Amino acid sequence: GVELHGFLSYLIKCNLEGREYSVFGYKGKQVRDNIHAHDVAAFVHAFIDAPRCGEVYNLGGGKGNTCSILEAFELAEGLTGKPMKSTYVDENREGDHICYYSDLSKIREHYPNWSLTRSLEDIFREIVESWNERA
Repeated sequence: GVELHGFLSYLIKCNLEGREYSVFGYKGKQVRDNIHAHDVAAFVHAFIDAPRCGEVYNLGGGKGNTCSILEAFELAEGLTGKPMKSTYVDENREGDHICYYSDLSKIREHYPNWSLTRSLEDIFREIVESWNERA
């Protein structure tokens, strides 16, 4: 993860290394859903097994796997035991929005055997473990 992409990985990396994380606008209350790569791959596999031509899906973590940046700080701190260092930039990133999470109802209707297998806490824990293994 880097500053503008892979927000969770970058946030946790900053926490573990004691580096400052820049929060751009919305007072850190912007909400995103988060999905594990395993669950993305599982959906792609389900789609390959039973393609539905012309369909469009919004794949993400859904409402249950959402968190704001401030909530992500708390989760990271809880797992690492380290305080989050951050600075606030009083301007949101261009094109950013306050809240986004994917509506998974169409995916679940078309692919009832697919489901999310990794919770938000699982995702955080795995990222922390991954960064610790690299250190």
